Amino acid sequence: MRQVSVTTGGRRYIGELNMFIDKNVKVVTTRGTAYDGKLVGFDPSTLSVVLEDTSFGNEKYSRVVIRGEALSEILLKEKPFDMRGLSDRLSKLFPNMVKYYEDAGFVTVMDRIRVTVEGVEGTGPMVDRVKKVYDQYVIEQRGP
Repeated sequence: MRQVSVTTGGRRYIGELNMFIDKNVKVVTTRGTAYDGKLVGFDPSTLSVVLEDTSFGNEKYSRVVIRGEALSEILLKEKPFDMRGLSDRLSKLFPNMVKYYEDAGFVTVMDRIRVTVEGVEGTGPMVDRVKKVYDQYVIEQRGP
């Protein structure tokens, strides 16, 4: 049996697709059929996707599974959260203490404070400082 290794580009691709999770997307199939819904999961080996609260034409479905071989496009309908930008900002305040895990989609500060798209995890005064930076960054990302 041949073993397949994941290339850096492949990891980056999966990392990008991970950023689509829980976001509104439009999925277009190879037949030209379009589905609008929230991406709630995918299989990295087949690229099959699961959509929630999906509309297809005039019909609505609570869950839809689309096989990877039928996918043509996955279009993100909202601006993704820029975790790299947040990491860069945190690095300015906490030099040499910030690590960005791009494939996993999170940042750590001092190896004990974890920052994700959902917020800041941890306790203590340093967490409060990180949370202030995170909150300000989220406000700026939303724009006017």
